[in-house]
Amino acid sequence: MRRTVIGVMGGSVADEATAAQAYELGRLIAEQGWVLLNGGRPTGVMAASAQGARDADGLTIGVLYDDDRDGAAEGIDIVIPTGMGAARNIINVLASDVVVACRGSGGTLSEIALALRFGRSVVLLDFDPGAAFLDAAGQGRWYLVPTAATAVATVARLLPKTPG
Repeated sequence: MRRTVIGVMGGSVADEATAAQAYELGRLIAEQGWVLLNGGRPTGVMAASAQGARDADGLTIGVLYDDDRDGAAEGIDIVIPTGMGAARNIINVLASDVVVACRGSGGTLSEIALALRFGRSVVLLDFDPGAAFLDAAGQGRWYLVPTAATAVATVARLLPKTPG
């Protein structure tokens, strides 16, 4: 049986509160038995969420921006170097059953837009890019949530409805 993959998107730079939420999100994803997928960078939301999942004995996948396997965050188990730059964002989205977006900037907004464009559900963890942007991005469903626990509860509700 195929494992559920939850994409965690967010900035390579994160303040302390955002990093703490990302860590908790990763931990809770692992506790559900889901696989955590992110951009694999050794900083920000990517490093924090991967470390949270790793600390809870979860499986993590990092789809890297560049071609350097050694550039992955310490908490990444499976490193996929792409050398594709930001084009790898489409892989992050299409490989995810549901996308959870933490605070970020242009790259994160791109992943949210791609997820909605391709019909993925997006859970926005303490990050609101605005309804006009979200509604214009595509047919996917989006949900604003305040905490990692609420994000995971929302993902759990969505999964039975998410096409594989």
